[in-house]
Amino acid sequence: MLKNLVDIGNLITSSPEIQHGSPIIAGTGTSVKRIVALYKQGYSPDEIKADKEYLTLAQIYAALAYYYTNQQAIEEELAQDALDYERLSAQVLTN
Repeated sequence: MLKNLVDIGNLITSSPEIQHGSPIIAGTGTSVKRIVALYKQGYSPDEIKADKEYLTLAQIYAALAYYYTNQQAIEEELAQDALDYERLSAQVLTN
């Protein structure tokens, strides 16, 4: 019998009180979107791990698996974040 197994369903969580309900890696506060952004910038999971030493490779791969399972919703959130950033940047530049 295998011992000390991790239920991978517990690696990603969300709560309205943390990151506005956006999915995060459980126990870290690091959002799935952050991992996806690094991955889309060309960072490999090993490179992400080197940058985020407090994460395990299992957590990083869980975030990527969550993204690919919920890709449309995550992409919509990323697009909204980009629009919000552009809007706020424009406001700062005009002030």
